[in-house]
Amino acid sequence: MRSFDLTPLYRSAIGVDRLVQMFDSAQLTDAQPSYPPYNVELAGEDQYRVTMAVAGFTRAELDVEVERDTLKVVGRKQKEEGARTYLHRGIGARSFEHRFQLADHVEVSSATLDSGLLHIDLVRRVPEAMKPRKVVIDGGDNVAVLERRAS
Repeated sequence: MRSFDLTPLYRSAIGVDRLVQMFDSAQLTDAQPSYPPYNVELAGEDQYRVTMAVAGFTRAELDVEVERDTLKVVGRKQKEEGARTYLHRGIGARSFEHRFQLADHVEVSSATLDSGLLHIDLVRRVPEAMKPRKVVIDGGDNVAVLERRAS
């Protein structure tokens, strides 16, 4: 495993400490869990969708939670009543917990369970105060006028 020194970023960028912390934690963690399989797709300009294959789970056994900048999906499989004898067991019916790191201003808009797939829709909503704006330069005692640029 390689180790990267990101110290030069501190000289020229302000506020990258969180980015560096995320990068360091990504290096330290082992591979992401592969169960259940999932997709992350770009659904629109500021829209995303996480789709997880959760065959065999009911709505009551799934929990989707957002805390600060982390999306946590937990599946708690209930114990089966009665013993079963499997000749082949290919459907993974075990509990899981999966965490996704969310970028700034990304929030969950909906979650649906359809045909064994859990769809979690996310949208990035940048506050008006954070959007780019144009500053008009004036040469006299007049106050500068700020106007928002359409993005």
